[in-house]
Amino acid sequence: MTASLGASLSLGFSGCSVQIASGKRLKLAHTLNGDHPVHKAMVFMGETLAELSSGEMGVDIYPNGQLGSERQLIELLQIGALAMTKVSSISMEGFSSKMKLFSIPYLFQNSDHFWRVLNSDVGNSLLDTLRDVRLQGLAYYDAGSRSFYMTDAPVRSPADLKSKKVRVLPSRTSIEMVEALGGAATPISWGELYTALQQGIVDGAENNPPSYYLSKHFETAKYYTLDEHTSVPDMVIMSRRIFDGLTDQERNWVKQAMADSVVYQRELWAAAEKEALTEVAKSGVKIIYPDKQPFRDAVAPMKADFSKTELGPLIRQVEALGSAS
Repeated sequence: MTASLGASLSLGFSGCSVQIASGKRLKLAHTLNGDHPVHKAMVFMGETLAELSSGEMGVDIYPNGQLGSERQLIELLQIGALAMTKVSSISMEGFSSKMKLFSIPYLFQNSDHFWRVLNSDVGNSLLDTLRDVRLQGLAYYDAGSRSFYMTDAPVRSPADLKSKKVRVLPSRTSIEMVEALGGAATPISWGELYTALQQGIVDGAENNPPSYYLSKHFETAKYYTLDEHTSVPDMVIMSRRIFDGLTDQERNWVKQAMADSVVYQRELWAAAEKEALTEVAKSGVKIIYPDKQPFRDAVAPMKADFSKTELGPLIRQVEALGSAS
């Protein structure tokens, strides 16, 4: 069983082991660095799993994209060569079309509404759609809200994005959003973005405060506009082949360890957001708090178009949860 949990990979990389006894080892890889709250939550998850299982299960973590991009890691999961990974839900749009829901701008009223949706039947049903592509959705991590940061001038309204080259993930929905706001969407991998900003290949990008700070993108992109256009969760997913190979008890340990790590990660995230905004401001970044209504108005037709697709019922459920007390 150990081999089927990922040991069949011949890995010449340095990972983070959180196993306390020899047993079943789950190999987990992601693209973030070791200071990121998501990585710290995964370490916590591995320690919790080892404790719950009395050392019968453990996790080896490979951060910093050591084993590939998000797309490559997902494909490793599908063939059972890797056990677990963390991906942005945007990266899952190519595997489950319903994941586009999270890329619809200004869909959520606030953080409470966002988490009400993730913890509801809507959130669970989206995780379940991954079963059709040989993946097991385990949990959502907080990734805050995404906002624009630019190298040459601040963005105070959609007019300031006109013709600006803005880096986005390779997502049709993200591209449509930037174009609806007047920008020129430019898909570039995360690992290449710092250089792209530095060399003027793109004029800016969009992401949450911790990612903006920890990536050091603030060193060249000195204008950060907190328009908070989308709230896109991170997702922890597992190889369906490996998940099915676990016993019922082992699956329960994994699920409990994940649930505990979600609580911990949300605490880490809240602290990381505050730290990120404080530190980038100290470095000379100009943080802009714009009127969000012009942004909402600019993307309203996009949301209306999505309401006519297969996402329509989900959008209406999300909206209903927003009005719930």
